[in-house]
Amino acid sequence: MADFDLAIIGGGINGTGIARDAAGRGLKVLLIEMNDLASGTSSASSKLIHGGLRYLEQHAFRLVREALTEREVLLRMAPHVIRPMRFMLPPLPGMRAPLKLRLGLLLYDWLGARKLLPASRTVDLTHHMVGQPLRRNFRYGFEYSDCWVDDSRLVVLNAVDAAERGAVVRPRTKLTRAERGGERWDLVLNDHGRRDTASARVLVNAAGPWIGEVADTILRKPLKRPVRLIKGSHIVVRRRFEHDTGYILQAADGRVVFALPFAQDFTLIGTTDQNFIGDLNAPAPSVQEILYLCDVMNEYFRDKITPDELVWSFAGVRALYDDGSDKPEDVTRDYELVLDEPFREAPLLTVYGGKITTHRKLAEAAMEKIGPFFQGRPPWTATSTLPGGGFPPDGFYALVAETIGRWPFLSEPHARRLLRAYGLRVEQILGEAQSMDDLGPRFAGDLTGAELRYLVATEWAETAEDVLWRRSKLGLKATPDDRIAINQFIASLAQQATPQA
Repeated sequence: MADFDLAIIGGGINGTGIARDAAGRGLKVLLIEMNDLASGTSSASSKLIHGGLRYLEQHAFRLVREALTEREVLLRMAPHVIRPMRFMLPPLPGMRAPLKLRLGLLLYDWLGARKLLPASRTVDLTHHMVGQPLRRNFRYGFEYSDCWVDDSRLVVLNAVDAAERGAVVRPRTKLTRAERGGERWDLVLNDHGRRDTASARVLVNAAGPWIGEVADTILRKPLKRPVRLIKGSHIVVRRRFEHDTGYILQAADGRVVFALPFAQDFTLIGTTDQNFIGDLNAPAPSVQEILYLCDVMNEYFRDKITPDELVWSFAGVRALYDDGSDKPEDVTRDYELVLDEPFREAPLLTVYGGKITTHRKLAEAAMEKIGPFFQGRPPWTATSTLPGGGFPPDGFYALVAETIGRWPFLSEPHARRLLRAYGLRVEQILGEAQSMDDLGPRFAGDLTGAELRYLVATEWAETAEDVLWRRSKLGLKATPDDRIAINQFIASLAQQATPQA
């Protein structure tokens, strides 16, 4: 008899989404991730919950409709880490015709079946704050709705919910060997340098860009379908506009680039699409990609951007189903689930592609594929909430006021950051504190010892990098001394948890 019903390789958005769905159906689930949760592509996205406006040009209507439907499902599910955002699309002469853009947005509105988000509209940029940072030749633009997401926190919250529903979540645990032993998989694991074993009735390869490596070297069973690795890069610069609207900019090559308000004081710009060959453990924007993103921004904004002013840059690699498209940007972003089920042998499900926006639907589709092997419960996540998200989508600012009323020593920016990260679970961090001193030592920005204790105890944080870049974006402001102090504090927590001989 197997230890688990389901073992999942990969702690990104697809793996944690499947783990959560399966655990909620009563299955015994093991999730293994060789690094920290969301340490790969799932923390290197454009931070958007969207339908993909440009996919309409590829006639990917089913993908766009599914993503737009999920947009409001996810907004209700996690109104703390997901929030509505308006976007401005200024027409650039010589690119797509303005009438085509307007009709495309009307189709986008119609496919989205909106209930929470406002419709698109035409805006006079000469008398609107969104037009102020743009070059003077942009007289009007088209405004529409999508949502912003803290991508890595969405991953972590899926993992937290999976664990609270009974899943065993093991970051920094590498699968080193997997053998089909009749009707189960026998797994050999390396957990923080220690050897361990487990077994499962079904195995899911949701390792993102590593799916091919896992298939070849660990499962020793080559992928049934071809995979194409596509790199997307982003840059972060100081804030270029004083409002909360994002921009979608048409590039000369026909692609689009987003410019988004980010972490209060910054602007996030991306993304690119390039075929990827290289070290999956260290993808980085090339000089050409950085110049490309700067050039697109400089076509639109008066305040020029140069590569030497970057505050941060990052790249993620997507493992897409290779549909034979010539251009990287034309490869389908739809997910593909491939089930290998030899007679009287344990099944293997391989996950290609997917978007953060459609992760919940991908998980449902995965459970439909492997559901016949179990007697699990029916789908349940469509009306669920993620940890801390049990408040209305329009209730965030009321929650900020309520939180400051209860803990008046919090500044409003501090309260907003905590609530954006933890929602209603902020109480588990603040507890009975009467002052900032009660929250322990201060680190980067407004990070406190109380928050660090919570992240270590509840969210598997083990290093300063886990905290500063994946549980938050305080790494944008942290100093080297902050990193040292955080690592020392985490080490002290581990020592306190270790029984004395």
